Amino acid sequence: MNKAQRDIQRKLRIFNHAEKIGNIRKTCRYFGISRAIFYRWRNDYKQFGEKGLINKKPCPENHVLRTSPEIEEKVLYIRKNYHLGPDRISWYLKRYHDISISGKGVYYVLKRHGFNRLPRNAKRRTVQTVRYEKQVPGHHIQVDVKFLIFPQSDGTKIRRFQYTAIDDATRIRALKVYERHNQLNAIDFIDYVIKKFPFRIQTVRTDNGHEFQAKFHWHVEDQGMRHVYIKPGTPRLNGKVERSHRTDKEEFYQLLTYTGDVDLNEKLNEWETFYNLQRPHGAFKGKTPYEILKEKLQ
Repeated sequence: MNKAQRDIQRKLRIFNHAEKIGNIRKTCRYFGISRAIFYRWRNDYKQFGEKGLINKKPCPENHVLRTSPEIEEKVLYIRKNYHLGPDRISWYLKRYHDISISGKGVYYVLKRHGFNRLPRNAKRRTVQTVRYEKQVPGHHIQVDVKFLIFPQSDGTKIRRFQYTAIDDATRIRALKVYERHNQLNAIDFIDYVIKKFPFRIQTVRTDNGHEFQAKFHWHVEDQGMRHVYIKPGTPRLNGKVERSHRTDKEEFYQLLTYTGDVDLNEKLNEWETFYNLQRPHGAFKGKTPYEILKEKLQ
């Protein structure tokens, strides 16, 4: 029995059941169909006979409306090399290639080619945290450390520590990797941040880690800045730097093969520049951190 014959027999069986019990609603519930479908099938049967009961093939794809291969190629390249989401890819293409495609259109391209889910990033967070944003650049910066582990072919693991600072108002970041996780490196990093950020820093906010204790605290105060600790057990109070570390994982480290510290720092410097100057930021509807800085300084 072919598929067309199975379609006909199933629908005739549904019609016979409805006639036997005299109740279309119960019949539809029994066979798991809606009454609208039942009436449509019955009308087709009355009008066309058994031929009207054969399921029709879906409409062919409209290639005129489909995204062009050139744009699809750019969408897939950005996804593979930068792991950006649909909206951010849409912003990126508009900004740097003058290509207009909606975030939904990007999503359909990714889904069609099997790239709609990122590796090791299938689950989405459902808890939303309200974050309060300072309006003046440098008023508050958040500082934290990301622990890095690079497995080697011989089974050993290399541990490194990424120190990160992010400005609350503009999301401009400074990044640097160290071999040790201690106060001396934290002090060296905050000096790097002072030189790197194009505005005066008023307050540095950290967690209560050992790398941010007395020596670091007084060094920050000696530079004319305030150092404040977040409440223990509340990493959400440093939510922007925590979220930026997730971006590092998804868009940078998942694409990186560790070959040595020199290469790592060179690539991290490139990523820092890209994040600050070119990467469309979701919090600013596609604008970059430095574009937001320019707007706030006007």
